[in-house]
Amino acid sequence: MNANLEELSERVRAALEAGDLDAYQDLLDPDVHWGPADEPEWGCRNRRQVLTWYKAARDKGTTATVTEVLLGTDCILVGLSVSRPPAADELDAAAPRWQVLAVKDGRIVDIAGFDDRSQAAARAGIAN
Repeated sequence: MNANLEELSERVRAALEAGDLDAYQDLLDPDVHWGPADEPEWGCRNRRQVLTWYKAARDKGTTATVTEVLLGTDCILVGLSVSRPPAADELDAAAPRWQVLAVKDGRIVDIAGFDDRSQAAARAGIAN
């Protein structure tokens, strides 16, 4: 097992569980990309944009609970239960989401978002 990847995964979990954007910032490569899997033209293209997105979502009342963190092949699979403030005609239901965090030189270089765990696990090289 890759000890550096394991340590990074623990730091990712701690930062996300605490909602600590300063700690999360330290884990991101300056040129990190975040968006839908295999769609590089969408999403965030650097650390500042990623952190701005997280802050804006938090300011609007979005919360996320970490449900799992697994080591993949040079990446980390993070499961989240995401809750947004309900609109007047919606129930407050948490939605499961997954992110595959690609790692290079000890930093997160790509964050691919998934609505389906099996697709995220396949991307991470984890048996479903």
